[in-house]
Amino acid sequence: MEILENVKARVFKFGNKTADGNSTMKNLLGGKGANLAEMSSIGIPVPPGFTITTEVCTEYNLLGKEAVVALIKEEVEASIANIETQMETSFGDKDNPLLVSVRSGARVSMPGMMDTVLNLGMNDEVVLGLAQKTNNEQFAWDSYRRFIQMYGGVVLGMKPASKEDIDPFEEIMEDLKEKRGIQLDTEFTVQDLKDLVYDFKRKVKKRTGLDFPTDPWEQLWGAIIAVFNSWNGDRAVYYRNMNGYPADWGTAVNVQAMVYGNMGDNSGTGVCFTRDAGTGENVFNGEYLINAQGEDVVAGVRTPQQITKLGSQRWAELAKIDEADRRENYPSLEELMPSIFNELNTYQDILELHYRDMQDMEFTMQNGKLWILQTRNGKRTGAAMVKIAMDLLKEGMIDEKEALLLIEPNKLDELLHPIFDPRALKRANVIAQGLPASPGAATGKIVFFADEANKYKSSILVRIETSPEDLEGMNIAKGILTARGGMTSHAAVVARGMGKCCISGAGALKINYKKRTLTVDGHEYHEGDWISLNGSTGNIIEGKVATREPELGGEFAEIMKLADKYGVIKIRTNADSPKDAKVARSFGAQGIGLTRTEHMFFELDRIKAMREMILADTVKGRKQALEDLLPMQRADFEGIFEAMEGYAVTIRLLDPPLHEFVPHQLATQKELAEDMHISLQAVKNKVAELEEFNPMLGHRGCRLGNTYPEITEMQTRAIIEAALNLKERGIICKPEIMVPLVGTVKEFEAQEQIIRTTATTIFEERNDTVEYLVGTMIEIPRAALMADLIAEKADFFSFGTNDLTQMTFGYSRDDASKFLPIYIEKGILKVDPFEVIDQEGVGQLVKMGTEKGRVSKPNLKVGICGEHGGEPNSIEFFYNTGMDYVSCSPYRVPIARLVSAQAAIKATL
Repeated sequence: MEILENVKARVFKFGNKTADGNSTMKNLLGGKGANLAEMSSIGIPVPPGFTITTEVCTEYNLLGKEAVVALIKEEVEASIANIETQMETSFGDKDNPLLVSVRSGARVSMPGMMDTVLNLGMNDEVVLGLAQKTNNEQFAWDSYRRFIQMYGGVVLGMKPASKEDIDPFEEIMEDLKEKRGIQLDTEFTVQDLKDLVYDFKRKVKKRTGLDFPTDPWEQLWGAIIAVFNSWNGDRAVYYRNMNGYPADWGTAVNVQAMVYGNMGDNSGTGVCFTRDAGTGENVFNGEYLINAQGEDVVAGVRTPQQITKLGSQRWAELAKIDEADRRENYPSLEELMPSIFNELNTYQDILELHYRDMQDMEFTMQNGKLWILQTRNGKRTGAAMVKIAMDLLKEGMIDEKEALLLIEPNKLDELLHPIFDPRALKRANVIAQGLPASPGAATGKIVFFADEANKYKSSILVRIETSPEDLEGMNIAKGILTARGGMTSHAAVVARGMGKCCISGAGALKINYKKRTLTVDGHEYHEGDWISLNGSTGNIIEGKVATREPELGGEFAEIMKLADKYGVIKIRTNADSPKDAKVARSFGAQGIGLTRTEHMFFELDRIKAMREMILADTVKGRKQALEDLLPMQRADFEGIFEAMEGYAVTIRLLDPPLHEFVPHQLATQKELAEDMHISLQAVKNKVAELEEFNPMLGHRGCRLGNTYPEITEMQTRAIIEAALNLKERGIICKPEIMVPLVGTVKEFEAQEQIIRTTATTIFEERNDTVEYLVGTMIEIPRAALMADLIAEKADFFSFGTNDLTQMTFGYSRDDASKFLPIYIEKGILKVDPFEVIDQEGVGQLVKMGTEKGRVSKPNLKVGICGEHGGEPNSIEFFYNTGMDYVSCSPYRVPIARLVSAQAAIKATL
């Protein structure tokens, strides 16, 4: 097979200040593997290990386990031998054992989405040897029970029996804690840990019918294959789809020598950030646990302590803990282990400067020695993202183009939504306090299970702690609240990545999953009760809290100004009302690319006149009804033109089939018959006459204007008169009249003649003129093929990619949801073509239409007004196609402005 022939190396080693790879190889080594190699090369203390490439994951999915193990067996064995040499240990040796971790590592950070196994290599003999070697039975048996617990869950599939139940291993531990009268894992005695190991293995045997594997090599291959399998696990697939990551990327596997944070009071583990991931503040921060192992901090089982003294004091203030209590029971790492803290502080400076971006680091302290386990560009909120980019620019670490490229376009959306009204907050009843894990304002009804997050239109997911299985519910919920965990817990990190409001570590909450209740200070809240979360302060508030629009100044305004400096393709908006136009202009829109006039006809006072026009039997009757609509349309256009003063406004003539405007319910038909003084049967007959078998391909668009030219005349008069009225007031208007659904040159010519004749008549009536353009929407494949001929007559093209996609694929937008998710899951399509432009098919029609149009008319103005106009990947394509502008919904305008700049910058790299 070709995939096998093209692969040169499948395993890359790192450690002892040398590495086979580097940070540029993320596609091959995954983000984690590439960064481990890079850190090794620049002298950061990284435990030695090796990375199995993403290509092997692809091979595994094609060839299966046996073939892939045969392919990499020799390289893996040689790499294990390399770790043994560096660590002076031996894999599987009972007296001097090497234990390893096995972790996933996609090319992008996917926190908690795939699987990890720690302490791999343990068995009944190794645990005794490890205890003797370290002279620490507690540590050895604690490591063993952790290994069985993780391996059992990840590799052997030991999951909770139902959503109300907890992890089967956790259940055994909780029962033992209750029996012993203890609360923390660290309070287990050696005998307790031995009992847990025995009970864990017995549970595995009972559930799986198999003995727990004791051969370290069997364990290693089991874990490697489990990581590959996790790439296609439910939560990883959901996360990929949510973020638009392709399924064929695959994950790397990182195998690394274990270092131990659970060897006693001079050992520990932690996670830290070079800047605040929530606010972007340039403050080193993070959390740690003494006598703990890697997953303990993010799992939220124990509430961690703060790394810096300042962070610890801030946390204590939120938790209402006095300073003396804080220093004694919750000291910062800076206070408890100053030399370790100073070393860590040095490394975080080195790594941020090296990567020129905020870093998220994991570390372990083993018997007073610091090891850095991972670094990556940290997940951050939209607000933090903008601030960090601008701060790095001002600090001289990056230039303007790099600052713009640091911004993830879709995360700007977080900054454009409502925040709590300060006046409402003053009256709010704060019932509890947690850690402000991810800023924002969220109001919703309480739900306790992730798979029920869509139970209410607005929900708040309330959990003791979240796990990767909760991802879909976290995405659906308006906010996330956990009783356990810190600022680096799973809930906090994932919520920040989603831009979702989150409060973690609210210890005053008592959550009962079986009763579906939340109790705070004796007051009980039930599923369906309203609560509000202030993710900026950590306040948990009873009931609903009013919101208001955000203020978009400061760094946001600076980044937008920078985007406009480098952006080439202009950004317009789709707006059907003066209100939408004003919102879009406040976000920086440079005109309107689509005003859908049919949306103006559905208001109560207008639909009646529209129905009278449709039911009229004569041209005279239709014109009379249209005369009633004329002043309403004119007023609409005046408002829109005024909101967009000085900018072009593209107005699409009536597009949908007439049957959409007539009443289909008997009561409404009777009412219309009475108003028009005609029989009910006449109304029914007209409704039946207008009914179409395939409305999308029926009597709509320019076909309506060509069969009922009086409609085009009325709309043209409303547009031109509105522009002249504003001209009299000194307001500059630039109307662009767009003919929809053109498929032949003659169709366009017929409509153009009506428009220009009507405009000339009005100019003579008013003894005044305005400049205007007449163009068309290219949304039928034939129009793209005939673009050179159409352009001889049209002043501009606007590609309507919604219908163009529908007609090119032959997919109905209304029905495609029945099969598109399955197509994407099976790899038949990579993405939904209605969300991201299909560059290979629909995109080629766009490109062809643009090129052919400009052959006939070199200065032809070309834009796009479909939903793709606000999607980052699509905007890049339109830039490269030579579009003059894209048009998108008002709230997507800032995103499109940024992508316009990024596309221009990338074209020069």
